Amino acid sequence: IGHAKAININFGYAQANDGHCYLRYDDTNPEKEEERFVVGIKDMVEWLGYKPYKITYSSDYFDELYAFAVTLIKKDLAYICHQRPEELKGFNPPPSPWRTRPIEESLALFEAMKSGKLAEGEATLRMKITLEEGKQDPVAYRIKMAAHHRTGNKWCIYPTYDFTHCLVDSLENITHSLCTKEFQTRRSAYYWLCNSLDVYCPVQWEYSRLNVNYTVVSKRKIAKLISERIVDDWDDPRLFTLTALRRRGFPSLAINNFCALMGLTVASAVVDPAMLEASVRDVLNVTAPRAMAVLSPIRVLITNMANQITPTYIEIPDFPSDPANSAKHMVPLEKEIFIEREDFKEDTTDSNFRRLTPKQIVGLRHAGYAIELKEVVRDPATGEIDHLEVIRHPIESLKTKPKAFIHWVSVPLTVEVRLYERLFNHKNPEDPNEVPGGFLSDCNLDSKTTLTNALVDVSVKYAQPFQQFQFERVGFFSVDTDSRIGKLVFNRTVSLKDSAGKN
Repeated sequence: IGHAKAININFGYAQANDGHCYLRYDDTNPEKEEERFVVGIKDMVEWLGYKPYKITYSSDYFDELYAFAVTLIKKDLAYICHQRPEELKGFNPPPSPWRTRPIEESLALFEAMKSGKLAEGEATLRMKITLEEGKQDPVAYRIKMAAHHRTGNKWCIYPTYDFTHCLVDSLENITHSLCTKEFQTRRSAYYWLCNSLDVYCPVQWEYSRLNVNYTVVSKRKIAKLISERIVDDWDDPRLFTLTALRRRGFPSLAINNFCALMGLTVASAVVDPAMLEASVRDVLNVTAPRAMAVLSPIRVLITNMANQITPTYIEIPDFPSDPANSAKHMVPLEKEIFIEREDFKEDTTDSNFRRLTPKQIVGLRHAGYAIELKEVVRDPATGEIDHLEVIRHPIESLKTKPKAFIHWVSVPLTVEVRLYERLFNHKNPEDPNEVPGGFLSDCNLDSKTTLTNALVDVSVKYAQPFQQFQFERVGFFSVDTDSRIGKLVFNRTVSLKDSAGKN
């Protein structure tokens, strides 16, 4: 979700200024690149509605970057260091004893690094600069005896982000490099490196990153959730990756609107997922056609339809709030219907309950009928309710109108429905003060509920993955990618904003 803000700011800023936005992959670490992430980033950019002016890779410029490194050594602004990686950890590591090494010696050793004559960790190329945060001499090149997914075995030394980013910006004639606030301390290295090499220097601007409560965004931590089988994969709908949000049914427009609502500031802020969900409801309310679904069904027999051979077909608008301009769909009404179990109570003492009881009729949405309970039929073996027997009354024939109208299905499709709750119990699962046991200990292991016998009206029979619906009185749902012919799977995207209509 944080990348959505970055995508919107970069591409949006380019559009607003009649400019172009590059999509560049920082593939400077051969050990970390996976093809599905490369494809996934491009897919998500395009899903959010943007098209890159050009797609490039940092590895496209490895030759030029190596030449820049040689030039930096020749200017006595970089040197070969033999401090081990563990010695360089921390905020204030000891200064390098090789900082004053002769230029010719550093050049020879850099060539030896490139030729594979030194082992991993045996040497690095470091720049002679103190960063804004006080850290001295960041690493420019390190040895990695690993093949690169684009350059193969050509290189065994690879540049770092600090060395690469500004120089590739320069090579590509980027005007503005927009990044999140944690890169502000690297701005001094950005400008210093371009100016030291006497190359064109773009402008770096920082903005606050988008942080959301009740989630983790670290790739390492999400990978841990997957390996521990707490979530299924990177697109598990309980995560806040863009692929997960798309699978859950969040419209790209809602995510873009949410990012715009957050604004462009440098002040850090953490927002509640409810704000994103509100944006989702705003979009789906006017784009998701209505259907009727019963998640926990109870069978109902309409006894005064017993002799009706063919079903009655009811025409229902896809958007009941604007029936005159809405497309319509047809659903059958036979003597056997199904209603939600929670829409019936045998107890008649609850004066706030406005649905079906032995003493209270209830209307059927869109059907033009109300039903009146005649008998509760029980399973003789268990004593549980087997079905209800009711009679129907045309609404216009009633002297007293029903207090409520409930949804129903008849001749329905049996589908699987997945309901999701928050994956974490605390706002900040990464805060050791809030969650002493670590983020894995904070997981809500009941965050996913699967209903295998939910019923949906036939209007959704040919729905495709990612297609979105509002199941009336239930919530917004999206067709999952696990769906197969004859077996639809729906993810609950978000609940309805106001469930008061159920009472």
